[in-house]
Amino acid sequence: MVDKEDLRSQFVEAFEDADYPISSPMDLVPALPGGPSTKFESGDFSMTAMELNTKLDGEFPYDTVDEFVDDVMASLEDQDLI
Repeated sequence: MVDKEDLRSQFVEAFEDADYPISSPMDLVPALPGGPSTKFESGDFSMTAMELNTKLDGEFPYDTVDEFVDDVMASLEDQDLI
């Protein structure tokens, strides 16, 4: 079972140092500790940042990390991935 709060915390920690506002997924790469291969895991959920990018339904730009992570979480929930 996925711990959504833990997963959200992982996303915030990984993406919070990006230079907001961000206008594309490439703006996030420099902030990621492991680059595109940064892995997010909780319960039976496991996905790299590169894989995560293919699942996003949101629309750039994003002004804050919370705005971006809200859309990431919503996209994953809408696709029954978490």
